[in-house]
Amino acid sequence: MKKGIILKDIIPFLLWFSTMLFIAILIDVLLHFLNLGYVGTYLGYVGTFTILISFTYSLKKRNIINFGVPKVLLDYHEYLALAGSIMILVHAGVHMNAILPWLAIAILLINVASGLIGKHIVQQAHQTMKDRKKELKQAGLSSDEMEKELFWDTITIEKMRQWRTIHLPITYFLALLSLIHIIAVLIFNE
Repeated sequence: MKKGIILKDIIPFLLWFSTMLFIAILIDVLLHFLNLGYVGTYLGYVGTFTILISFTYSLKKRNIINFGVPKVLLDYHEYLALAGSIMILVHAGVHMNAILPWLAIAILLINVASGLIGKHIVQQAHQTMKDRKKELKQAGLSSDEMEKELFWDTITIEKMRQWRTIHLPITYFLALLSLIHIIAVLIFNE
């Protein structure tokens, strides 16, 4: 029998997400090792700008702009938001000494995770579920047996379908925290 959703789709996602964090940490360590820690400051600007550009997809989806192909803009949204997030993680580093930066990084990570869940896991999980149902049916299992076999996969998919209810409010909250951070930097010249 094929692997369930948790083994086939969620664990690889967690490994991929961990790799993203590892890359950000590696870049930060490398910059500090090369005595280029100040580059992280500029990565904050570039990362923020990169994420702002990624919102072109959201503007198209809400009919605020008329140009662009939605599928292409979605791809750009995903890659630019991910690249911008890595730059912001490097910008933050481990030098955070106040609650706002820690909160902002936590919200950023939740936002990236929820976006990736919507992009990869839900779509893959549906295909995994479809394949498993077909396989179980071919193995001659009754509907009740199939339902028992797929119970945890069904629960997992139902929970993952709610990713947008987390992704959008978290995005707005992250934007608010970013704005507060930028204003504080401008006022206090930190």
